[in-house]
Amino acid sequence: MNKNKDEVISPLDFFDDYDQESVEKPELKVAKSGRRERRPAVQRTQSRRGPVKKGRAFFISATDTGVGKTTAIKVIATLLKDQGLDVGVMKPVQCGGDDAKALKEFLQITDPLEEINPYLAKEPLSPHVAFRRDKIQVHRDKIISIFQKLRRRHDVVLVEGAGGLLVPIREDYCMADLAKDLELELLIVSRLGLGTINHTLLTIDKARELGIMVAGVIFSETEKKVHGVPERTNPATIRHLRKVAGLGIIPFCEDLSVETILKVCKSKIDLKLFLAQPASKKTAQLREGDKNFLWHPFTPMKDWLESDPLIIDRAQGCHLIDTEGRRYLDGVSSLWVNVHGHNHPQITAAIKDQLNRLDHSTLLGLSNTPAVELAKKLVAIAPKGLEKVFYSDNGSTAVEVAIKMAYQYWQNSGRLEKTQLVHLANSYHGDTLGSVSVGGIDLFHHVYQKLTFPTVKIDFPDGYRNQDFEAAMNQLQELLKKSADKIAALIVEPLVQGAAGMIVWPEGLLKRMKDLCEQHEVFLIADEVATGFGRTGKMFACEHEEVVPDFLCLAKGLTGGTLPLAATLTTKKVFEGFLFDTKDQKTFFHGHTYTGNPLACAAALANLKVFSVEHTLSRLQSKIALMREKLKKLEQLLHVGQVRQKGMMVGIELVKDKQSKQPFALQEKIGFAVCQQARQRGVILRPLGNVIVLMPPLAISKRELDYLLQVVYRAIENLGQTSRLKGTVPGGSST
Repeated sequence: MNKNKDEVISPLDFFDDYDQESVEKPELKVAKSGRRERRPAVQRTQSRRGPVKKGRAFFISATDTGVGKTTAIKVIATLLKDQGLDVGVMKPVQCGGDDAKALKEFLQITDPLEEINPYLAKEPLSPHVAFRRDKIQVHRDKIISIFQKLRRRHDVVLVEGAGGLLVPIREDYCMADLAKDLELELLIVSRLGLGTINHTLLTIDKARELGIMVAGVIFSETEKKVHGVPERTNPATIRHLRKVAGLGIIPFCEDLSVETILKVCKSKIDLKLFLAQPASKKTAQLREGDKNFLWHPFTPMKDWLESDPLIIDRAQGCHLIDTEGRRYLDGVSSLWVNVHGHNHPQITAAIKDQLNRLDHSTLLGLSNTPAVELAKKLVAIAPKGLEKVFYSDNGSTAVEVAIKMAYQYWQNSGRLEKTQLVHLANSYHGDTLGSVSVGGIDLFHHVYQKLTFPTVKIDFPDGYRNQDFEAAMNQLQELLKKSADKIAALIVEPLVQGAAGMIVWPEGLLKRMKDLCEQHEVFLIADEVATGFGRTGKMFACEHEEVVPDFLCLAKGLTGGTLPLAATLTTKKVFEGFLFDTKDQKTFFHGHTYTGNPLACAAALANLKVFSVEHTLSRLQSKIALMREKLKKLEQLLHVGQVRQKGMMVGIELVKDKQSKQPFALQEKIGFAVCQQARQRGVILRPLGNVIVLMPPLAISKRELDYLLQVVYRAIENLGQTSRLKGTVPGGSST
C-alpha cells in the first residue's frame, strides 16, 4: 500500500489489502420476514479520499421515537455524498415500515437490502416484542459481521438504531449494547422544540454512563411551526450544559428530495465531524505545550522535540483516539495496565459514586470503607496464606515495601546478619532506588549504581541465545546453601520477565525457587506488577505452579487501568514480626500520602467485580489459543528469531540474521520502525529494544486480536523497507 507517511490507515482498509481469509466471514441468512432480494454485485463508488477521516462510522440514536432519525441520515448522507464521499447506511433491526428500503433507494446505495437491514419484523412494536412474535432470533455477531463488511466498502457508515438507547432488541440486549459492541460514536437526533432539553440531557448522560462516546447532537424540526424562544435557545443550552458538539438543525421539509437537501440544509448542517481537517489548532497548541513543558519517561527528549507527538484525547473499548479523531488499537494496554477496555462503565460508575461519598482520607490513624473492602477481596483471591495488605501508589513502591518489610522482619527478629537481597539477571522491578537496586537491566540502571545498595545477582538466561535455566538454578541452590544466613529475600518476576523482553520461564522453575527459599529460610518476593490480573491466563502467575510467595507485589491492572494504586500482600508470619510495643520502635515506618486512596480502591473493587461478572478469565482461554495459533505464522518471518508467549503476554525477538541470532544494533531503532508502521495501520505498540511487545487488554475481541497480529506480521514482513522509517517513532527508548 502506497500511503502518505502521515496518514493513518484504517483497520478496515488493511483488511481489504491483506489476508482477508483470516477474517471470519459467516454466511448471511435473510431474516424470516418473507423478504427476498437478489444480491447485486457491489461496486465501490469512486470518491475523493482526501477529506474523509478513514474508517468513520456513527450510531444514530434519538431522544425518542418519531424524532426523525431516518430523515437525519438522508440529510447527512446526501451532504457527505455531495462532498465526494462514499456513504453506506445500516438499519440493523426494523419493526414495521420500509425505512431501510427507502434509504437504499433515496441514497442510491448498491449494498443488498439484507445487509442494510438484516432483521425485519412485521409489526411496529418494540424490537424485543416484534421479533419474538415473528419467531426471529436476533444475533449480535451477525450484525457486527455485516457492519464490518459495510464499513470496509464505504468511507462513512451511518447506523440507525430503533427508538432510543434503552430500547430492547432482546430482553437482555438493548440499542446501547449494540452501539457499544460496534464501538461507534453516538449522534443523537433531538426534537427542536419545548421539552427537548430534559430528554436530550438524559440521553447524553446515559450514553456517557454506559461508556458510549457522544459525538454530537443534531436537531430535527418535525413539524412546520413558527420558532419561539425554545427553538432559538434549546440547542445552545444543550451544547453549553453538556459540552457536546451541535451539528446543526434540519428544517422541516414537506418534500425531502436531494435537491431540497442541497438547497435548504447545506448551510445549516456542520460536516466537520465527518471530514478530515488539517491538524487542528488545538492539536498544534497541545504539541507545542508538550514540547515546552513536559518531560516524558524513558524518552530521549532530543528525538521527541524533533517529532510531532501523537496526542491522545479519549478512548473507547480497546481503542485510543487522538485529538484529530483517529482511532488506534491499544496493543500494549496503555503500558500493560488496561484490562477490561477503556472507560468501562462499571468501573467509571464506581469511581463517580465514590467521589460523591469520599475523595480521600489518610490511612495514618484512620481507615476507610473501600480500603477495607478491597483488602478483604484481595486476600480472598490471592494465593492462600497471604493475609495482610499494605497499599502504595505504583509497582516500584509495591516492591519497595516488600524489600523493606523483608529486611526489617529479620532485623526485628534479631537475625541482624540477614540483610542481602538476591535477584535475577535481566530483572526489572521499578525505578525507585530500592527497586533499582534489585534490578538487573544495566541500560536502565547503570548510571545510578553509586546511589544504590549492593545486592546479589543470579545469572539468568534470556531463553533465546542462552537457554541454560538449569545452570541458573544450580547457582541459586549453591548460593542459598552457602549464604542463606545472610540472605533476607529472593525477588523474582514469576514466569515472565517483562521489561527484559518477555522472557518466559520453563514450567516448574518457580516452584523449585519457592522450595529452595523455604528450605533455607529465605523470603520469596513475587513481583506480579506486570503478570498479575489475568495477563498469564490466571489471576496471578504464581497460581500456575501453586506457589504461595511470602510477598506478592501488585499494581498496573489492579484498578483496570484507571487510577494509580499498588498493593503488597504478605503473610501473617511477616505481619506478626512487627507486633511490638511502641517503645521498641519496631514499627514499619513507611507510607504514602495517598495510601489506600478511596477512589482508587473503589476502582479496584469494580475491576475485580467485572472479572467475575464478565467471566474474564474463562473467556480469555480461547483468545490465548487464537493468539498462539496466529503467532506461528510470525515465526516463519525472516527477521523473527523467536516468539515468546505466556497467556496474553508476547515478545517477538527481531534479529538481523536468524541463523546466527545476530541482533540489530540498538541505534538502528528497528523495533521503533516496526511500531511506526503499526501506528500507520492504526495500532499502538511500544518495543523493548529489538523485541516487539504485545499485551492487549484482556477484553480485546477475537477480530481485534486477529487484526493486531496481522498488522504486526505486515510491519515485520516489511522490515527491509524500514530504513526510511528509522528514528520516526517519537520517544526512542528501550521501553
